[in-house]
Amino acid sequence: MKKFGFLICLSFMSVFAYSQWKWQNPSPTGNVLSSVCFTNTSTGYCAGDFGTILKTTDGGTNWIAAAPVTENDLWSVFFTDASNGFSVGSSGTILQTTDGGSTWTDISNGTGNDLYSVYFTSALRGYAAGSSGTILKTKDAGINWTSVASGTGADLWSVFFTGENTGYAVGDSGTILKTINIGTTWYALSSGSTNALYAVFFPNSGTGYAVGDGGTIVKTSDGGTTWAVLSSGTAKALYAVYFTDASTGYAAGDGGTILKTTDGGTTWITESGGETAYLVGMYFSGVNGVVVGDAGTILQTTNGGSAWSSLRKGTVTNLWSVDFFDAAKGYAAGDTGTILKTIDGGSAWSLLPSGTQNSLYTVLFTNSNTGYAMGGAGTILKSNDGGASWNNISSGTSNDLWSAFFTDAVTGYAAGLGGTLLKTTDAGLHWAALPAGTGNDLYSVNFPAPDTGFVAGSTGTILKTVNGGASWITLPSGTSNDLWSVDFTSTNTGYVAGDAGTILKTTDGGSTWTPQESGTPNGIEFVCFPKADTGYAVGDTGIILKTVDGGTTWTTQSSGTYNSIYSASFSDANTGHVAGGAGTILMTGNGGYGLFIGEPALPGPIYSLYPNPAQGKIIITNNSKPAEDNTIGIFTITGQQVISGRFYHRSAIELDVNSLSPGIYLVKIATGEGIEVKKLVIR
Repeated sequence: MKKFGFLICLSFMSVFAYSQWKWQNPSPTGNVLSSVCFTNTSTGYCAGDFGTILKTTDGGTNWIAAAPVTENDLWSVFFTDASNGFSVGSSGTILQTTDGGSTWTDISNGTGNDLYSVYFTSALRGYAAGSSGTILKTKDAGINWTSVASGTGADLWSVFFTGENTGYAVGDSGTILKTINIGTTWYALSSGSTNALYAVFFPNSGTGYAVGDGGTIVKTSDGGTTWAVLSSGTAKALYAVYFTDASTGYAAGDGGTILKTTDGGTTWITESGGETAYLVGMYFSGVNGVVVGDAGTILQTTNGGSAWSSLRKGTVTNLWSVDFFDAAKGYAAGDTGTILKTIDGGSAWSLLPSGTQNSLYTVLFTNSNTGYAMGGAGTILKSNDGGASWNNISSGTSNDLWSAFFTDAVTGYAAGLGGTLLKTTDAGLHWAALPAGTGNDLYSVNFPAPDTGFVAGSTGTILKTVNGGASWITLPSGTSNDLWSVDFTSTNTGYVAGDAGTILKTTDGGSTWTPQESGTPNGIEFVCFPKADTGYAVGDTGIILKTVDGGTTWTTQSSGTYNSIYSASFSDANTGHVAGGAGTILMTGNGGYGLFIGEPALPGPIYSLYPNPAQGKIIITNNSKPAEDNTIGIFTITGQQVISGRFYHRSAIELDVNSLSPGIYLVKIATGEGIEVKKLVIR
């Protein structure tokens, strides 16, 4: 399969709750990028997971993310000229821009199937191919799309046309289809391979190439009548192919593979892109090329592939811990001894010299200068100068240390594998082993008071001490799931979180624990409460949960990524950072909320809005008894109100929207009883 990760379906809530978590590392994104195209030497676009669209106007040196229009994955982007472009993706998503990518409009129609590839032969006529043999066709620049019978149920991963009439689509099980009548009918060709084919490209009307699983490359020299299997020299899957002329071409795929041929595919040589991530999309203009892929990878060559440079900034090393001393100064730690520091709230991160290659699973600072990092093989590092330098301190154990907590400047605790518990009373210079009374792995430690502390670990382990760690008792958690995190807001009230969406709460100092309804089956890696009733839980596949009622209810927030999140740190209830897999660092300044969250919702839907998409005017109707007082506001998805009005005793409200530019808007309908929000598409 070409698609990696998980699919997420948009709920009504996400229409007006787009991610308020912003990428800080890596930059410009850590999401998978699946497609890239350029309209000239300077201006280019990338499309990827979670509705990611990036634009560059300087040949790729800098990229800016477009305002989100969808949370669906985008797998292909194509521009017909400098202004007009399309991107397609999961669940039948089709986006359009008419202003060079400044704004994008959701014009999805005709299918709910995933769309993997889009290609236009002119400003008006275009095609999209996708799952279960889906082929869509438009002849009016995307206003309307019709489904065309492909004759196959195979997933179609790529579509390409050599002219107005003739086109090809390739897919699973070696499928190759051809049309010679502007996509009206398609017939199957024999590819000579049973491997999935993920990309097809024709440098001229007769010569074409398709690439796929197992290093498959097939070539035709007669417009698809016959195909020959070429020797690629690799067994790794190839997801992209591009030719700059009849002889010179490139292919890319798994493990950072980049291949080049200068003899029409007879021989292929391996180019070194310096990446091991899989590469999915490719674009070339002469000797200038860009390849994109996993974890926000963007590689560029200016000499035909002899050398490649990364346009992505920052690390993609897994980050296991993040800690902010205040809103501006923070640290993150992860694999291979990685320690990062920011002094501007995360806008920029610098790599610090840790002096170790061991993974670091926790980092914390007790004041602006004094900090600790702990991790694999019993590693304990200490800094006295704000992270500029780190000293290796003997822990007395070779077990991994997963968590640490300091109750004051000199007294601290560490927990780790095999029941490891350590304590220091001299600011980390010396550490003594504590009697945990268990051999289970211990993943998190928290002290709500100087002598009262809790530890959570494997198979539902929860330990408690009331004498500064001199002795520990095992508490009944009621679960056998691994518990990865513990946080207490007082000596009586606390939370633990772990596998399978587990969140437990106690209000009696751990004597009893009550399961909370997290609403997710995903593992929760970290839980923290910056205020007594306000807490966050983060975990696998980018899950972020929030509660404002002490855990009674948890709301899923849109993180904007599928990367797992392992740690969170909040300088106040609304300002926070999370860190996770592939170098992920995200930041929120408003508690992670989107527009209108927290306002009472009407028991709807009560209102209808049409036409939608719209031009000129819209009509809002009440499907039940008209409210005495309706306040209507139309907002951009970034929260700017652009139209407002108040209406009394109206069953139908007509609004002039001629002033609105094409794009996605949110229509907020407020009565005395609550609000209802509708998505509005302006063409």
